[in-house]
Amino acid sequence: MDRESRAAAEAVVRELVADRPPADAALALAELATKAVAELQRLARQQADAHRGREQWGAWAKLANVARKGVLDLASCRDAAREVQLRRGE
Repeated sequence: MDRESRAAAEAVVRELVADRPPADAALALAELATKAVAELQRLARQQADAHRGREQWGAWAKLANVARKGVLDLASCRDAAREVQLRRGE
């Protein structure tokens, strides 16, 4: 990722959490991470299918597998953030 793209991504994250209570910010970040990794997994899976039988297939398949694990882990993260948000008044 080039410097400009990295700065844009960081700006999106900062804007997402700006002026939010911590529990709301945590849930917003968990939702963003879940959506981003799900999109990465979809893209990688499509590319692995498109490159089947070619040299690039292994790299795309590896990325799809790792991203799939990330999707599962981030679902748990999102659930935990929802629990934090629900329990913030306790």
